[in-house]
Amino acid sequence: MTRSWVPVPDDSDFPVHNLPYGVFSRAGDQPRAGVALGDFVVDVSRLDLPHAADFATTTLNAFMARGSGAWRAVRSRLTELLTDQTHRHSVAPHLIPRAEVALHLPFEVADYVDFYASEHHATNLGRIFRPAQEPLTANWKHLPIGYHGRAGTVVVSGTPVVRPRGQHRAAGGAGPSFGPSQRLDIEAEVGFVVGTPSALGAPVPGSAFADHVFGVVLVNDWSARDIQAWEYVPLGPFLGKSFATSVSPWVVPLDALAAARVTPHQEPTPLPYLTEGRRWGLDITMEVRLNGHVISRPPYGTAYWTPDQQLAHMTANGASLRTGDLYASGTISGPRRDQRGSLIELTWNGSEPLDLPDGSRRAFLLDGDTVTISAVARGADGTRLGFGDVTGTIQPAG
Repeated sequence: MTRSWVPVPDDSDFPVHNLPYGVFSRAGDQPRAGVALGDFVVDVSRLDLPHAADFATTTLNAFMARGSGAWRAVRSRLTELLTDQTHRHSVAPHLIPRAEVALHLPFEVADYVDFYASEHHATNLGRIFRPAQEPLTANWKHLPIGYHGRAGTVVVSGTPVVRPRGQHRAAGGAGPSFGPSQRLDIEAEVGFVVGTPSALGAPVPGSAFADHVFGVVLVNDWSARDIQAWEYVPLGPFLGKSFATSVSPWVVPLDALAAARVTPHQEPTPLPYLTEGRRWGLDITMEVRLNGHVISRPPYGTAYWTPDQQLAHMTANGASLRTGDLYASGTISGPRRDQRGSLIELTWNGSEPLDLPDGSRRAFLLDGDTVTISAVARGADGTRLGFGDVTGTIQPAG
């Protein structure tokens, strides 16, 4: 097994097989790029790396735009520097304890799209809202359904989430009222960060997924269910989603996740433009904690639609990719109740509240609640790869 000369705890999210990228700063410093390794951040702006100037900037966008050849060259060189003892003297001064740094949004978000990849999640919502009908809509198994979100409200983990205000209508009410959401929810998701852009009018096949997608983050697509329920017909989610979307501060490179690839079963077989190349399903186990208590462990490996198919569908009409585009899986849920990735499912739209170990109950989020999502995946040589956390605490409506 490949090992680093840097001491890495056995249970660390960040072994040398991972090497996720982020943007960090220390007091008085300018933000710059770093790589997580064990309990340290490696200040890659100070190392002898290809494209070194890219890492002295406040986002990863310049490096992400260089493409997969550059990504692999830098990863190879980093692995060499961090595993070969002959480089210890030159690299060790640039190891900074993670406890001493602030982490920033790692890339400038260009566009944000959220999909609906989990059959279990879509089925649960269909049963909640359309109990007398088939839970899945007629198109669901033929195309990856999604919506365009608001790139400007994508925030890094740790950013407070202010309870949104909006229109909503109480059950049986004659008309809507305006005020703070009373049904604030989470959505545990996996997100994909685009590096290499594409030309307008040129669809991107799923087989080119690894040429365009730089890496993977965790996503919490906060959702105001009462606002969403009133507004979504006929054009879909809008203000019920656009107030905040939180992402983890570390971007795990695709190359680190090669051992976690899985191929889902899809019936009926999708149209040919959605089946080019091998699928990029990923066996990632997520964990959702509410005020420190584990309430769910959603399995991303059960997702019906894969990110390569989502990329192909997102560009099938000729829509172009831009460096910094973010697209997310949609809520991930498994077949069991303790694998549901949203409170609307865990509490069956509030009718079955959660009893937490501290004696409190929750149907939806209260002011002061803190939600943390983490995840692990298989890595090379049987290692365990983590993604860090994506955390947010609810603040009262302004």
